[in-house]
Amino acid sequence: MSTLHAAVWIDHSEAKIFHVDAETPDAELIRPRKHLHRHPSQTAERGHPADDQHFFHEVAQALESAREVLVVGPGTAKLELIKHVHKHEHALVPKIIGVETVDHPTDGQLIAFVRRYFRAADRMLGTAP
Repeated sequence: MSTLHAAVWIDHSEAKIFHVDAETPDAELIRPRKHLHRHPSQTAERGHPADDQHFFHEVAQALESAREVLVVGPGTAKLELIKHVHKHEHALVPKIIGVETVDHPTDGQLIAFVRRYFRAADRMLGTAP
């Protein structure tokens, strides 16, 4: 099933994917699998790079049915996803129409933001109904 608009809110602990064409948007939650690595001189937990790549791949797969994708989030995970897409998920590259910094909105706030964003983008591109 192809959808016109999808958005992903992503940080390093989860990704929320919203397909926003329908009256009632659907949402999907993806969490990374973490391989914990403890550095001998530190006690901080660190993610394993292969886990991050697997996480970004899962997110990209969840977005492949969309024709246009907006990537949002509070920190660097959104940019790391974009880098992953450019390196490994070439079919998704032309679908990404924007990357925006968005802190931690509720699902309703995020859906409203995404709808406004896509309405404005559609008007600018001349594809608004």
